[in-house]
Amino acid sequence: MSAIFHDSLPDASRRRFIAASGALGAGLLLGVRLGADAATPPAGTAAVRANAWVSIAPDGQVTLICPRNEMGQDVHTSLAVLIAEELGVDPTHVRVEQAPVDPVYVNTLLGAQITGGSTSVRDGWEGLRRAGATARTMLVAAAAAQWGVPAAECRVADGYVLHGERRLGYGALAAAAAKLEVPTDVALKSRAEFTRIGKPLARLDGADKARGRTVFGIDVKLPGMLHAALAQCPVLGGKVASFDAGDVERRPGVRKVVSIGDGVAVVADHWWVARNALADVKIAWDEGAAAKLDSAAIMATLDGAADEAGAVAKRAGDVAAAFAKTAAIEARYTCQMLAHATLEPQNCTARVGRDGVDVWASTQFPQGAQGVAAAAAGVKPDRVRIHAQFIGGGFGRRLDVDYVAQAVAIAKALPDTPVKLIWTREDDTRHDVYRPPSLHLMRGAVADGRIVAFAQKMISPSITNRMFPGVVKDGIDGFMVEGAANLTYAIPNLDLRTVIREIGIKVGYWRSVSNALNAFAIESFVDELAHAAKQDPLVFRLAMLETVPRQRAVIERAARDAGWGKPAPGHALGLAAMECYDTHVALVAEVSGDAARVHVERLCIAVDPGIAVHPDQVVAQMQGGLVSGLVNAVRGKITLKDGRVEQANFNDFTLPRMPEMPAVSVALLEGGDRPGGIGEVGVPLVAPAIANAVFALTGKRIRSLPLADGGIAIG
Repeated sequence: MSAIFHDSLPDASRRRFIAASGALGAGLLLGVRLGADAATPPAGTAAVRANAWVSIAPDGQVTLICPRNEMGQDVHTSLAVLIAEELGVDPTHVRVEQAPVDPVYVNTLLGAQITGGSTSVRDGWEGLRRAGATARTMLVAAAAAQWGVPAAECRVADGYVLHGERRLGYGALAAAAAKLEVPTDVALKSRAEFTRIGKPLARLDGADKARGRTVFGIDVKLPGMLHAALAQCPVLGGKVASFDAGDVERRPGVRKVVSIGDGVAVVADHWWVARNALADVKIAWDEGAAAKLDSAAIMATLDGAADEAGAVAKRAGDVAAAFAKTAAIEARYTCQMLAHATLEPQNCTARVGRDGVDVWASTQFPQGAQGVAAAAAGVKPDRVRIHAQFIGGGFGRRLDVDYVAQAVAIAKALPDTPVKLIWTREDDTRHDVYRPPSLHLMRGAVADGRIVAFAQKMISPSITNRMFPGVVKDGIDGFMVEGAANLTYAIPNLDLRTVIREIGIKVGYWRSVSNALNAFAIESFVDELAHAAKQDPLVFRLAMLETVPRQRAVIERAARDAGWGKPAPGHALGLAAMECYDTHVALVAEVSGDAARVHVERLCIAVDPGIAVHPDQVVAQMQGGLVSGLVNAVRGKITLKDGRVEQANFNDFTLPRMPEMPAVSVALLEGGDRPGGIGEVGVPLVAPAIANAVFALTGKRIRSLPLADGGIAIG
């Protein structure tokens, strides 16, 4: 996801966040509200922590008020490390509390309170370190005043301020520090001074997750809670026309049958009671405009935009003149729709009462959840309290908050009663907001062993048009140009364009968004051009990266780790590389087999995120990203017939099984001076690297995803 939401945030909120960036809130006794218009709470009282990042209790307990939501990417550890580095405490002693909805927690790279786009560490890199450094400076000043010594003579270590043999704990100093003026300029550590950033560390939430103690949204339990099962129209976008509940409401354990417009819910004492009763509710559906939509029609819609000029994502030189001089090579690439397939299906617990609305949900977008909950309940947003839970898989699905609106609408029918809505796996697969399908029209020309002209036109629906109206300007959706606008190759004549073409159903952000779509087309086509130029694909790429040393370095490392140029008999290698979310990455796939069946043997990835705040998690994210990349590459797809999604569960929307998982190696390089994104970087290159390896092995070029639809069994 790209940094394109700034203009969607009101000016006042933007100014408030900018004013807040250099301040901190320090919890119980050391508190400064993070907002230009907010007052400092008096010392000795509970601070207003809604806009704070750090709190320090009288017993010295340091708490990070975490501005991003945890969905496996381990922001709780990485962001705690940023605070701990400057504050001078052990990260394992930092308690993490999830932030509420508040403008101060806006993600400056996205312009809203969103967890996504591999932005959490990039966004927090300076702000959270500055919060820790500000707290440290005030604590040192308080200790120095108490001892009557210059602050410059004091130092901090493990939660104490030290001066010679004397030491004072942070908790003992918090009240005095809270009375001091907040410094406007604090010194941050240099990279050479880091003692926590970049060091091995077990993730802070790992023990609880391993022992089953972590509470995800689906685990929420509240006194008096009821359970809801929901029937939704089998046609995407359809609504309830009418329903007949018969005697369902009179059954033991059933409390109510509720129509919420896009579905009918049964609310009962237990979920299985609700689910079983729901089967006997007779529902007539208004199937809507998508009732005749199928996959062929969707692709025809994209093909119908082939002659549109599109909006320019990146341009250099004169492509038309270059093609006039050199024969063009053309290719058509396509990418399929995909479900998110989160392990935790969509769910939400809601209570609508006289005192407002409470929502317990796994969400990547608490601001959005608050907004739709308010609309569903008929109250103002400030009357909605979002209790964000651990997320059992997000991948972009939980940026949408449709399930939150549904839960609140159901709960509104049972005032002051918490109601938990849980979708089935079939609901989750058939009512997802799918990754957009895309069509890529490619043209290229080579001369003297190099690319002299390169053109791409990507045609796809725009997710952003639906979710953030007004952000798309002059035909450019910043998310659609990911993986294209940041192309690192030096090509003298370049023309990369996008065309927005809607397809009649909702689409959503899927892990790595358009990086995966564009990378498949671009890196596969670059490989085609390398072979057309009779060049080794590795040498061919490196020749276009003379001024991008970090990109060259990851390509060379991945190639070395994979044994480029020396594949075993019956094996072949394929290469793909890109810059993704300010991180440089390269992947080599090794395959074996023949033209009938190909087996993916190994994936060797090299990644340079600049600075790896939590190296163990960088490696873990690469490994997990490669699994998502395999979902994209090999067999996964969503298809429609008569407006209905044909896949329902993991038997027909298949994820990689353990025997299908290739060996993986991850090489971590650190060539930059600040962190790049990590959470989605492992995904995009899997498909083109495998496709290029398949070509090297069989001579067959597969230009559509999933690769298994290309006539070769892959597994």
